[in-house]
Amino acid sequence: MTTILIVRHGEDTDNAKGILNGHRDTELTEKGSEQSKEVAQQLTDRSISFIYSSPLKRCQETAKIISAKINNLPVFTERKLTERNFGIFTGKPEADIYKYANKTFSTDRITYFLEGIDVEEFPDLLRRAKGVMDKILTLHKDSTILIVTHGDMAKMLQAAYYGWTWKEALSAPYIPNTGIIELSSKNVE
Repeated sequence: MTTILIVRHGEDTDNAKGILNGHRDTELTEKGSEQSKEVAQQLTDRSISFIYSSPLKRCQETAKIISAKINNLPVFTERKLTERNFGIFTGKPEADIYKYANKTFSTDRITYFLEGIDVEEFPDLLRRAKGVMDKILTLHKDSTILIVTHGDMAKMLQAAYYGWTWKEALSAPYIPNTGIIELSSKNVE
């Protein structure tokens, strides 16, 4: 059985300031480094065989901290794990979503913007996530895989695995910094 563990990166400098980062290549804060060490400790007993990461610094740093704790596994960079392109929202305060978004989708913790200038829409992000999921499941049978990525991509990876729509994925529980999601056939309803 293949098990996929998805970890959202630790807190980065934009997260700490309430800034929408998207493709901004921001580093972990001191808190984000500590969060990464804590999640690494939680993963030490999981027999992880492979680690994949988004190329953005916040994910690379998180993945390297985890790798150092679990036998220095190599971290494979997968560019398709990059966060959603936030377009016009990139670098804007979270509070400005309603200034620029005509269509939003709100959950108990997050308001997602659904469109905007140069924004990658969720159906496109879901297609990208399906490509990543297909690749990983084809390459690694009967292994435990760790993926370090971003909040929106983590939700779309769940959707790709479970056959959800993008709206179902957005309605799934919030993923905090260094939150862990386990995908395995034993979790399929």
